Formats: sequence, structure tokens, C-alpha cells
Amino acid sequence: MKSIWIITRRELASFFDSLMAYVIIITFLGLSGFFTWLFGNNIFLINQADLRVFFGISFWTLFIFIPAITMRTLAEETKTGTIELLSTKPISDWEIVIGKFLSSLLLIVVALGCTLPYYFTVSYLGPIDHGSVIGGYMGLIFMSAAYISIGLFASSSTNNQVVAFLLALFIGIFFQILFDILAANFTGTSGNIFDFLSVRSHFDSMSRGVVDSRDLIYFLSIIFLGLLFSKTMLSKRNWQSN
Repeated sequence: MKSIWIITRRELASFFDSLMAYVIIITFLGLSGFFTWLFGNNIFLINQADLRVFFGISFWTLFIFIPAITMRTLAEETKTGTIELLSTKPISDWEIVIGKFLSSLLLIVVALGCTLPYYFTVSYLGPIDHGSVIGGYMGLIFMSAAYISIGLFASSSTNNQVVAFLLALFIGIFFQILFDILAANFTGTSGNIFDFLSVRSHFDSMSRGVVDSRDLIYFLSIIFLGLLFSKTMLSKRNWQSN
């Protein structure tokens, strides 16, 4: 556990040292704030004290930002050779993967934490469904964790950051868009399967304040498989380098 925390702190510090964390957080706050308060279907236009607009825009901005965060986590280490040095330490591949996963997730949690003034402001403007807000934030965190695990797998599959970004985005498109489209065009068992595979259906369920065990199982399954595949790819590279 100590090794995981050391890797997590090291990776999180590297995000802030490279200015990536500041760019991600500021851009995320700028986009979410602009669409939540000023543009289009904003809070003042719908005249309701809720954060549906914020959760809706965050659902898409995090989908784009997360591959940019994870693309360097393992790909850059492999390219520079530091992953081989790290592998010689008394640290398991699982600890490396989980440490990098937690660092990326903590960065997202920090970004979401910076949006809490939105919640306090809206609750001041009128009565707000606190359960749906909590569920919405939980949905964003679980969704982010799932995409981070996918991004880690993509980063573990190549030593090129651009390729890692595009691969993570390509895989994510299936969960973010395609499964949702297929669910709308199929009925019966096939439609139910595609609907279950869609991130949208589970995120929408949680953002309504309903935390269903099926939603938790869905996200936890993607997280586990993404981390497992990342660990497998990392172990394969270490074995080949030896």
C-alpha cells in the first residue's frame, strides 16, 4: 500500500509540475461554467435550481479530457525507459498500475471539487434535489474512473502518447456513443444488452439520485478489466525487455 501511495504522489506531482493539471482544471471549469451559467440551455433559462446542465456538459468534457490525462502515464515511461527502472524496484506491476490510476482519478476529483461553488450557488437560488446532485457527482467520478482504466490500457499498449490518446478515445466512443445508438435501434434482448453496455444509461440513472447495484457493478467491471489489461500489457513488456 505504501508503494501505491508513493507512485500516486509522484504521478500527481508530475501533473502539476508539467502544468497539465492547471490546464485541465482551468479548461474544465471554463467550459462547464460557460455552458452552465451563460450559454444555451443554462440554469437561468430553464429557471430550475438543479445542475443537470453542468452534469450534461461534464459528461462530455471529461470524456475528452481523460484520454489526454492518461496518454502519458505508461506510454511516456516506456518511451524514456523509466518503466524498466521502476520495474526493477520492489514494486509489483499491480502497484504501478493502481498508483497511476489513483493519481489520474485524484486529479479528476480535484477538478470536480473546484465546481462545488456551482452547487452552493444553485442551492442558494432555490430548493435543490441534493440526492440528484450527490448522485451526479458520483456518476461523474465512476465514469471518470472507468475511462481512466481504459486510458491506462491504451497507454500501456504503446510508447506513443498520440496513439495512446486516439486508442483510448476510440474505445471510449463505443461506451459513450455507439452502444447508446445501438440500444435505440434494437429491441428485445439485443437492445437491453446494448443499453447495459452504454455509459449514458448508467450515468443518467445515478444523476437522478438512484444508486443501483447494476450501475456500480457496470462501472467497477470496466475499471477492473481496464486495470487488468493494463497490468497484463505491462507485465508482457517487462518480460519481453528481459
